[in-house]
Amino acid sequence: MSHSTDLIKNVSIAGHGGSGKTSLFEHLLFAGGVIPKAETVESGKTVADSSPEEIERKISIHAAMAHIERNGKKINLFDTPGSSDFVGDVILTFRASEFVLLVVDGRSGVQIGTIKLWRELQSRAKPRGVFITKMDDERADFTKTLEDIKEKCQVDPVAFTLPMGSGPQYKGVIDVLHEKAYIAQGENQEKELAIPPEYQDAVAAARERIIEAAAEGNDELMEQYLETGTLDAAGILRGLIEALAANKILPAFAGAALKNSGLIPFLEFMTDLAPGPKSAQDTVLDRAGAPQKIPIDPDKPLAALVIKTSYDQFSGKLSWLKIIQGKLSADSEAFNVSENKKERIGKIYTCLGKKLEEVRECSAGDVGVVAKLGSLKTNDTLTAGDGSCKFMPLRLPEPVHSVAVNAVNKKDDDKLGEFLLRASEEDKTFRYTFNAETKETVISGMGELHVNIMLDKIKQQQKIDVETHTPRVPYRETITKKASAEYTHKKQTGGHGQYGRVVLEIAPLPRGEQYKFINAIFGGAVSKGYIPGVEKGVLEGMSAGTMAGYPVVDVEVKIVDGKEHPVDSSELAFKLAARNAFRAAMRQASPTLLEPIMNLTVFVESKYLGDVMSDLSGKRGKILGQNSARGIEEIRAQVPQAELLRYSIDLRSITSGTGSFSVEFDHYAPISGKIADEVIKAAQAFRVQETEE
Repeated sequence: MSHSTDLIKNVSIAGHGGSGKTSLFEHLLFAGGVIPKAETVESGKTVADSSPEEIERKISIHAAMAHIERNGKKINLFDTPGSSDFVGDVILTFRASEFVLLVVDGRSGVQIGTIKLWRELQSRAKPRGVFITKMDDERADFTKTLEDIKEKCQVDPVAFTLPMGSGPQYKGVIDVLHEKAYIAQGENQEKELAIPPEYQDAVAAARERIIEAAAEGNDELMEQYLETGTLDAAGILRGLIEALAANKILPAFAGAALKNSGLIPFLEFMTDLAPGPKSAQDTVLDRAGAPQKIPIDPDKPLAALVIKTSYDQFSGKLSWLKIIQGKLSADSEAFNVSENKKERIGKIYTCLGKKLEEVRECSAGDVGVVAKLGSLKTNDTLTAGDGSCKFMPLRLPEPVHSVAVNAVNKKDDDKLGEFLLRASEEDKTFRYTFNAETKETVISGMGELHVNIMLDKIKQQQKIDVETHTPRVPYRETITKKASAEYTHKKQTGGHGQYGRVVLEIAPLPRGEQYKFINAIFGGAVSKGYIPGVEKGVLEGMSAGTMAGYPVVDVEVKIVDGKEHPVDSSELAFKLAARNAFRAAMRQASPTLLEPIMNLTVFVESKYLGDVMSDLSGKRGKILGQNSARGIEEIRAQVPQAELLRYSIDLRSITSGTGSFSVEFDHYAPISGKIADEVIKAAQAFRVQETEE
């Protein structure tokens, strides 16, 4: 069954690791009548956690999708990973959803993962709510958690449900808006009852807060509220819908997912109040590359974005499509803007976890899945026409942890490369590159766990034994003073010989200017036809410096004199002469090593601040600044790349797994002394090893 745009809702369930997202997702499917029984994460049988690695580790690694039919509407639910190592799958569901439910542990309150997600949602102005779960635990405290949210997120939550007790005394929840109580019944559906008298005052106060929030929906309702002190049922509904779509209020819910409690009121909220696709927009890039907002509109021609690629052993390649405009129909054609080719759309599916259910079409606002379209990949745009628009790609963070890998058996190299290429297509926060400079295959992910899971897949699924080691750092060499040198390449064999004489002057350039070549020959000492050969020779000389064999940068090279032979000179002879002249000049120009310096941003809880700062100091880091907000410290520093190769492991150890960071290249800086000696020694050992192999 397909649904029109007006009848579709999309909600992403996200939160700090261990807050109960997958359990909530599973029990919502049970409450919505999708599955006959809710399974536990420990059982390995939940709808969301279906891959072998998820079942083994008891954590979510991939985004999962399912939907609930309720009162004629379709609610698409997305379960997301809690670990920051798998943030890519969280972000893709944010792109697909018009509402995000942040799950907050009623015992722990707002944690660092919650804050990071909140910042991400703030940057997108995405409507959201919070579900405070595990209210049946004796340490849970609904009021305290609301205050924690207010303090750390700088917003006053509006309670749409209230818990009846907590811990062993927990009975269920009260739907404040509809003034109904729902009693928890363990494995059974929660039961609707009248509100117990002892909760009447609390419900009245919470309901008044909801009416105030509804009045904030628009100016007309606010005037009515100020005049009469209340709103009628239609006004409340209208105001809440508008306020939620504009992200003006933060609805809060309470419950205990494992007891199937607090679920029906939330599903009622999603059905009646939560923002739908027509309240949202997406971003396209016009032909000039400028971003433009477009509405989610069923009356426009087809425009869809591929938000996720996955592989199924039975169905093959699967592409998740968010339909932004128009509709996608089975057995139709669409134009792949990214590949500039037509695509034949066969069957279209929706998901219940890994189970595919066939549908005839998907309207704007919906998320559908197509199979076996080989050229379709994440971030591709499908349209009905010639591709006058292209959707802005998913905004994903850069990987922070890398290892170099190689197959133990060289015969497996091609198979390993094919797997890594497919894995990088399936997960856009996983990178697979071959570094020609260091001659290493390097895989990169969002953390040690992310990379280790990929290595496990290589061994278990592909049956490939691999070796890993820390990647080599791409050092550079440069010069610190001017120098000059000459070289004559002279070789006589039978017939024509080789002759070319070159005189070069070199000088340092400001950092980051890379290279400059100047032809200062006067009087025709070297013909113009040989100058390109001279420059090629210089570039060859710069490809491997004289200290440790690293590329040379930030050098100005000037050819000032030379000599040619009327018969034996050639471009090759001048290239060889220039290469040797450059190397001779460089040895006289006080060469030095340069190391890459990275911009590092670290997010940690306040209690770990001192330890993290001390660790960065020991890593030759330079602290640039620090921000403190809502119990989370943001530290900005510049640190040599060589010190950060295992930083994801170090930070996890320092912060008990709660810290996170981002890193990007900034500049190269000189190194000398013992550090430079060690780099040179390691480079020499590497060249010896290469020669032996």
